[in-house]
Amino acid sequence: MRVRVATTALSITAALLFLPACSIDTPGAKRQAPSSTRTGKSADAVQKPAVPSSAALKSGLLDQSDLGSGYLRKPERPAQHDDVTVIGCPALSELGGDAATGGTLAFPHKAKADFTYGGSSSEISEELYSDSAKKLSDGVARIFDAMTGCPNYQVVAGGSPVDVASQKLPTPHDLGDEQWSQLLTFSTGGRNTVVKQTAIRDGNLLLIVSGSPALVDRHLDKALVKATAAS
Repeated sequence: MRVRVATTALSITAALLFLPACSIDTPGAKRQAPSSTRTGKSADAVQKPAVPSSAALKSGLLDQSDLGSGYLRKPERPAQHDDVTVIGCPALSELGGDAATGGTLAFPHKAKADFTYGGSSSEISEELYSDSAKKLSDGVARIFDAMTGCPNYQVVAGGSPVDVASQKLPTPHDLGDEQWSQLLTFSTGGRNTVVKQTAIRDGNLLLIVSGSPALVDRHLDKALVKATAAS
């Protein structure tokens, strides 16, 4: 089965394209079959009424002083609008037009920062979004479920095929109201790249941290503390 997924969708879907921007090589990494469920408190629980603005989200992003030595801010890349072909994943196909065009998954307020660590050998990306708690919860859950709903699938971007495997990971239950986490293994040209992606919803705020698993684990807590304080 083939489905066209635009790279202008919510950034979790854009993680399919993380490989060209990341070089966290793990030779011989083993593919793992996925499963996906959301955890944490219901989005129908008591919610924070305010929806942070994009300016507030931007002020809540981690910077080099938060991360420590060895981190360099990457310049913002122009938005890409090229289509990506996904082969072998009905779960992604079922997302339909919303995932392909941004639709209801294009949250109204957003901010993003990308960093390299130790030269260009490792990368970490932080994204902040705001909307109603229900919209954040439903939108993120749908995409995480789709991405981890297939044991293995293939992405063709720019004529280069990339094999993808995903695995649901345990989530930090003590952070925020809801949590999602997954491990994506990208394989191409005999090399494997592993990207960890963890999302936390705290009221009307959504934090997504992606990149080297070690860097995600190291900075997740401080990212949430700074983001919630700014909002």
